[in-house]
Amino acid sequence: MAASLDPAEGLTARPGRPLRAARLRLSGFFWRHRWAKGLLLLAPPLLAFGLVYLSSLVALFISAFWTVNPFTTDIEHIWNLGNFRTLIDSSAYRTIALRTIGIASAVTLTDAVLAFPFAYFMARVASARGRTFLFVAVLLPLWSSYLVRVYIWRLILDQDGVLNWMLNKLGLPDQHLAYTNYAVWLIFSYVWLPFMILPVYGALERIPHSFIEASRDLGAGGFATFRRVVLPLALPGVIAGSIFTFSLTLGDYVTPLLAGGASSQFIGNVVYSSVGISNDVPFAAAFATVPLLVMALYLTIARRLGAFEAM
Repeated sequence: MAASLDPAEGLTARPGRPLRAARLRLSGFFWRHRWAKGLLLLAPPLLAFGLVYLSSLVALFISAFWTVNPFTTDIEHIWNLGNFRTLIDSSAYRTIALRTIGIASAVTLTDAVLAFPFAYFMARVASARGRTFLFVAVLLPLWSSYLVRVYIWRLILDQDGVLNWMLNKLGLPDQHLAYTNYAVWLIFSYVWLPFMILPVYGALERIPHSFIEASRDLGAGGFATFRRVVLPLALPGVIAGSIFTFSLTLGDYVTPLLAGGASSQFIGNVVYSSVGISNDVPFAAAFATVPLLVMALYLTIARRLGAFEAM
């Protein structure tokens, strides 16, 4: 017979068959090794993540150990711990770091207290139409500019702003909240509140209603059901939301710059002034490692509490 019965010879008998055979072998390889398919799929974003994000972090840590010549203001690649010693020895920088972490913690706690009942109503009480309306109400502020929201709060909290106008109409004295740490706390709590509501809503929505019914059948009251059933199951969502509110507050410098006073400097403000005014990039890099280390510790604790499962 003229035609060969050998499949290998048949594949090479016509043009294009080697390419088809290679594709079949490659497809069979990925079918047998699922990890290789996943690795091929993740290779481009992992490569971009490594080149753009991780490399910049490495450069940040390396430059934190350099110094600036006080006469020429040139960066000298001399390895030392002088920048970190300045951060530890200076009470002003310690105060700024503690203020940043403290206000970030206060904002996170405030948003958690405000978001939980709101998210619970959305997930367990509201109708489908009401839930849609509440979703739009939560997401609508995110459609506007961040700077516009900060300036609106400045108009509200200003000495001649809306807040004092309303208090005067009620016969109450003025509240001097503008350009204080309280103003920064209020604005941050408002700006980052949607980032807390949505993860908490997702966690509450996943709680089976049969769990609550079983708790009631066993004789537990409303508070006992909330404390022993709802809160433990929703806690990963709360911690997932706190990752956003805490980290976004920790790294922000616009709100303290626009709405805070001289005593409202954050780590980001010092980093910005060190780079743009003092041209002291090594010190700015050293101070920028503080929020990175704080967030690394925070994420480790959040992971142990199961927050990543709710994101």
